[in-house]
Amino acid sequence: MAARLSIQCDWNETLREADGQAWISCHKIGQPSIHGELKSLGTNSDNIPEITASEGFVVNETTRRSLVASYPEENVSSKFISPTFTLSAVHNKCVSSIDISSGGALGVSTGADGKLLIWESINGNIRRELKGHLGEVNCCQFFPSGLVVLSGSSDMQLRIWSVEDGSCPVTLKGHKGGITDTAIVEKGRNVVSCSRDGSAKLWDCGQTTCLGTMVQCHCPINGCDVSVANNSVNLGSPQHSPSEREIGTDGKLLLVAREDNTLQGIGLQSRQSIFEMTASAAFNCCAVLSSTHVIGGTQDGSIYILDIRNTSEPFKIIQRSKSPVLQLKRHHNGFVASTGDGSCYYMNPENNFTVEYTGSDFDAVYDFAIHEDTGTLLTACRDAAIRRYSMES
Repeated sequence: MAARLSIQCDWNETLREADGQAWISCHKIGQPSIHGELKSLGTNSDNIPEITASEGFVVNETTRRSLVASYPEENVSSKFISPTFTLSAVHNKCVSSIDISSGGALGVSTGADGKLLIWESINGNIRRELKGHLGEVNCCQFFPSGLVVLSGSSDMQLRIWSVEDGSCPVTLKGHKGGITDTAIVEKGRNVVSCSRDGSAKLWDCGQTTCLGTMVQCHCPINGCDVSVANNSVNLGSPQHSPSEREIGTDGKLLLVAREDNTLQGIGLQSRQSIFEMTASAAFNCCAVLSSTHVIGGTQDGSIYILDIRNTSEPFKIIQRSKSPVLQLKRHHNGFVASTGDGSCYYMNPENNFTVEYTGSDFDAVYDFAIHEDTGTLLTACRDAAIRRYSMES
């Protein structure tokens, strides 16, 4: 197993103080961790700290909000980025789901305080609360237009909301268990939901009808994603002509993360299972990385990357710790992951280059949202904070 580095959550604040100190550690599963100390020698004319390290750690580069450190003995290096700011007043209990609008100006989130909120992403000012679900809201996301929000709840319902006035013109009913995740097909005339009832369903938003059950299994489905598959991948053929209300399902792969340790791919239009891969623990989340590669994260901290053109064995397995992988999303040439021990990081699996987004003091990061155009990352954390990062700092 590859080694990884971790750092004190408030390192960027403490190392700006005179003689400020922060801990840094190198971890490898099954071996004792190595702990070192970072010490500030003061700041230079650009107000950037000059830092020394102990116990064999090396500080390679520092900027106003980032630090590159390495531990040469294990040939491991990471870039650490601190938040540009933290929103602490949006929710007063843990934040469980979050998204950012296509324009980047608005955020939507839900948490253990029972609130589904739309807020300004720059300052956290709440625009409105979306009221109507009868149970805990488990997931929320913007449609591509940025003007509409999709949410799924433990009340077994999906709701579609107007961002402008908070009205809910569409409610989708049909699941027999709480909704765990959703995916939007293209511009959003169709959406997919998965549930604790073991099913994933395709919906027609305009007519508020279920167009079909994509998969039905004997265990909860914890996560899903939809994207285009490579032309070389056989997605199967539908047994019946698709409904005219089914828009954009041709050539799409539905990926589901199952509680029974299975990562499954389904032809969205054919409803046929394309592959199943079994892991050592339940899959909590999944994402389509490209037209040829998918990824799934498990309860035991493993990340499985699979080439869907050859599913006989995983393309790569990554395990940095035994903490549950809670969310995965593609970004650039790799992925961003968040875990139960408070880690949120970007990794390029080709070279294992890692960027760590710091700030959580070992509180689980349940979800995050990426705005690709601006390079903005928002995280949803157990400590009730929403942290905003510049991903390229």
